[in-house]
Amino acid sequence: MSLSVAAQETLEAFAACPGWEQRARLLMQWGERLEPLSDAERVDEHRVHGCESLVWLVAERRDGRLHFRASSDARLLRGLLAVLLVRVEGLSNEQLASLDLADWFAQLGLQRQLSPSRSNGLNAVLQRMRTLAREN
Repeated sequence: MSLSVAAQETLEAFAACPGWEQRARLLMQWGERLEPLSDAERVDEHRVHGCESLVWLVAERRDGRLHFRASSDARLLRGLLAVLLVRVEGLSNEQLASLDLADWFAQLGLQRQLSPSRSNGLNAVLQRMRTLAREN
């Protein structure tokens, strides 16, 4: 599956980090770039269950494509959500269904830092995205 320009730029930004500390700092910065969710969007209906932290996911259809916005109460998780959103932006339902999350985070050099609970949480977010894509 080919990468969007934004996903390719994300890979390059993380590849330029010599170690985990720099990647973690970059991840935190990316988390700050997430489009904020309103209080009306931070409701149980948009909550992703299966995450230890609070995570909300909102999908909207624009130009025939599904666009996702997400947020979390956990700073590191906001960064992980930000790089996930870059990867899924503009994908078709079929591409979203076949996305290999572990491979994406491995390419970014982040897989070793994903605890099992974070990994499970991100997989829950991806499953929710797939469900929303089928429903919309």
